[in-house]
Amino acid sequence: MWRNILKQRLFFDLGIVGAICLLAIAPVKAQEVPKEDTSSTKIPRLSDIQIPYTSVKDWLLAQTEVIQVTGVRLSSTNDGLEIILETSASDKLQTSTTSEGNSFIADIPNTQLRLATGDSFRQENAIAGITEITVTNLDSKTIRIRVTGEAGAPKVELFDSDEGLVFGITPAISSTSQQPPPQTPETEEQPSSETAPEQPSAQDDQPIELVVTGTQDGEYNVQIAPSSTKIDVPLRDIPQSIQVVPRQVLEDRQVTRLDEFTDNVSGVQRIFGFGTASGYNIRGLFAGYENLRNGFRDLGNPRDIANVERVEVLKGPSSVLYGSGSSSALSGLVNTVTKKPLDSPFYQGQLTIGSFDFYRPSIDITGPLLSDRSALYRLNVAYENSNSYRDFVSRENFFIAPVLTLQLSPRTTLTTEFEYLDYSYIFDKGLPLDPVSLQLPVNRFIGEPNLDPTTGNVASITGNFEHQFSENWKFRQGLNATINNTEVGNARIYSISLRDDGRTLDRTSSIGAQKTENYSSQTEILGKFNTGSLRHNVLFGVELARFKYGYDIFESPLDPIDIFNPVYGARPGEFTLSFAGEQGGDNIGIYVQDLIEILPNLKISAGGRFDLVDSFYKDRPTNTVVNEQTDSRFSPRVGIVYQPSQFTSVYFNWTNAFVPQIFSRSRTGEQFKPEIGEQFEIGIKQDFFDSRVSATLALYQITRQNVLTPDPVDRNNFSIQTGEQRSRGIELDIAGEILPGWKVIASYAYIDAAVTEDNVIPIGNRPAGVPEHSASLWSTYEIQNGNLQGLGFGLGLVYAAEREVSLPNTFTVPSYLRTDASVFYRRSNYRVGLNIKNLFDVKYYEVDGFSLLPAAPLTLLGTFAVEF
Repeated sequence: MWRNILKQRLFFDLGIVGAICLLAIAPVKAQEVPKEDTSSTKIPRLSDIQIPYTSVKDWLLAQTEVIQVTGVRLSSTNDGLEIILETSASDKLQTSTTSEGNSFIADIPNTQLRLATGDSFRQENAIAGITEITVTNLDSKTIRIRVTGEAGAPKVELFDSDEGLVFGITPAISSTSQQPPPQTPETEEQPSSETAPEQPSAQDDQPIELVVTGTQDGEYNVQIAPSSTKIDVPLRDIPQSIQVVPRQVLEDRQVTRLDEFTDNVSGVQRIFGFGTASGYNIRGLFAGYENLRNGFRDLGNPRDIANVERVEVLKGPSSVLYGSGSSSALSGLVNTVTKKPLDSPFYQGQLTIGSFDFYRPSIDITGPLLSDRSALYRLNVAYENSNSYRDFVSRENFFIAPVLTLQLSPRTTLTTEFEYLDYSYIFDKGLPLDPVSLQLPVNRFIGEPNLDPTTGNVASITGNFEHQFSENWKFRQGLNATINNTEVGNARIYSISLRDDGRTLDRTSSIGAQKTENYSSQTEILGKFNTGSLRHNVLFGVELARFKYGYDIFESPLDPIDIFNPVYGARPGEFTLSFAGEQGGDNIGIYVQDLIEILPNLKISAGGRFDLVDSFYKDRPTNTVVNEQTDSRFSPRVGIVYQPSQFTSVYFNWTNAFVPQIFSRSRTGEQFKPEIGEQFEIGIKQDFFDSRVSATLALYQITRQNVLTPDPVDRNNFSIQTGEQRSRGIELDIAGEILPGWKVIASYAYIDAAVTEDNVIPIGNRPAGVPEHSASLWSTYEIQNGNLQGLGFGLGLVYAAEREVSLPNTFTVPSYLRTDASVFYRRSNYRVGLNIKNLFDVKYYEVDGFSLLPAAPLTLLGTFAVEF
């Protein structure tokens, strides 16, 4: 019955959203295309006619009036990068263009550059294929824009838009380009290298806009995250701390596990969890194992790094855009963005070998399927086989990810992605939560060798359809289905408790089957329009989602083990059903967001989302629904951005969020109350060195109620609600290229997190695994010229203060400082590198609230990659 109600509610809400969209579009169209009033046929008298000029002198003065350009901004879009010249003039503008060597040149007469920072603007390597962009005063009445290409002069298309004068520029394709730009929009007439002056009229208070199409160059400083923000605006315009770890950083560090990105982001700690799944603490609070994959929910599924383009971290509650899918919506979200097809051929093969018998070959190939580039493909394949620094632990994975993009029309695209991961691993839950575990060697294994591994596979398919109705309005439909099947081998052993002698550990072994299903639909309309002097960038969306997690777990007692002097060889006895159930939910979310530009340097973001969630828990042996409940809530968010200069943004946001506890349960099978969160955040975003380096400083406070923590009676299987937790702190993130060849990404976080209300846990206890102070630095330098050009070195530091191991607090693990290093040699079509992780073999631990896991000791990874 509920699902019928849900469908009826869906159609009702879709109707509301559709009506809102039509109401929003209607006045915009009226404003964009003003119609003359033909209701009157009154003929004006001669005295009523307004004569614009009364003399030749007045006419000449009007023609030579100089228009001042007071700002130059770079703004990323789905198609590449926009260069926006800010002016309030409404006069008709003349533009002449030409080509000179590898440069495209545009001269705009009767204009003058008057920037707060000087009379010129310069940006190097803004996008792939474009080496330099400059905007200067050619003389006292002419602005010159010069765009220099890497392989040749960029291709230019000149056309009008409601933003003013637009130049579509495509970088000339190089034979060695790894990130070729997408094709520019088609126009009826292609300009030659010498273009006659055009006279498009710019609307009142609108900028001139120069559009350079291409893709980000894959460096350390990423200025846009459309997959996470859902709109194509620079991060400097978003009133929220969003950090991006691009592919270049992952490659330079030789990351082999997705969760290693946490070393480069402030206030985020990884939780080693189960098998290959990744979980996180964000801003001092548990964010769970439920993350995002290209903006779709990914409920704790293991993933491979092969097709990852970048990792985006949204700090703080994110319910407005991503709803109530997980506890991540309260403290932050991790969104993994995958590689997309390129429109020029690119082929790469890579082999990585390293310590503990690590072996990983992979390929990445992409290009057009048809000569007109209307069909593009990409294929990533990887295989991994390795042992571990932990005794008797091993892993084997096979991964394949094909992608197909079809250009159905100049305004319509369809992208289909498929991922398949087959995995096998020996379950390793680390060491018991007891101070004596700190005395054990890092390789100590408390399970049993020669038992069956855990095996499984994850299959995921995603479809994204986009249609551009006009320059300002876009429709987007996304669908995703992900299924994870796991067969738990009897090598999955839990520690139960350490006896009073401090060395004998009671254990249990488990087997069984688990299946996770996740289905999502996102329907969105994006638009840009004006209401008077206000500029709007709006998003309307409806999300439908279904989640289900089923399990049949059998357990058997296993002989205890002496953790200081283990004797292996125990075998589990007869397995009996321990627990079997199915839990999940149906969710409908309706959301809206509007980024309003009040002034060129003042923006307000306002949004909200209404979620309706029907969750259930079913006992499988009796096939009885034990608990079923419905939760609904409206989650608002308000933010403001003030930009005193083109390099500085000061922002504030207030956010409210909630999360129903769909996938958690108590020992009695009762459903939990939804978690509720509220955040206040203030921060500043600053660009340095001509925007080559960006920094974000944030101060925040999050209050979280109805928080789940491990049940002290059965920490491995059940949770309890502890009441209220509060986290507040300071974060600093820096990323970019300080000098040519010298790149850096660094972070610092101070976190004051504590239990503030609880009936079980003492007030003031600190959440598990969260350091009060943490910091990181990764920096590389690559020689830019001479005989040693391409030779580079890297150095990394990761620091964390002492951390509590559990709630309630019992003891802490010590602080640590880890050092990483690398040396590499890069040429046009190949790269050789050696990475050393934990250079000084520091002993430290990862904490998940259930147990301790000693981190990896000194590890070597060698890589050879070749490109065609």
